[in-house]
Amino acid sequence: MSKAIALPDSEIELSAVRSQGAGGQNVNKVATAIHLRFDIAASSLPDRIKTRLLELSDNRITKEGVVVIKAQSHRTQEQNREEALKRLKELIQSAMIVPKKRKPTIPSRGAQEKRLDSKTKRGQVKALRGKVTDD
Repeated sequence: MSKAIALPDSEIELSAVRSQGAGGQNVNKVATAIHLRFDIAASSLPDRIKTRLLELSDNRITKEGVVVIKAQSHRTQEQNREEALKRLKELIQSAMIVPKKRKPTIPSRGAQEKRLDSKTKRGQVKALRGKVTDD
């Protein structure tokens, strides 16, 4: 499937369905769109990738942990099948990337003092904007 992981064809369920939208003479006869279903929990993917996939907030992943991809942008079934498999591959590859851990940083004392000085100056400027009274 990807550079490091290969998925057996038996784990990917492909079915041909009719495409949506306007069409010509073939629209009601030919099933060119591809419906791809991939069960994450039942797959042979490593556990770390399975958990990362299930944690993704992708609307193509159902609550049950099944990836559902519908490809219908091309006119032929073969092209739509390739498109659906390509999208699944990209989804799995995005889950393989480990995000870097954030290291919390503390601003230096000089930066803190500079910030507080600018706040004081700004406050003084705003204080001078008050109403003018005749004394």
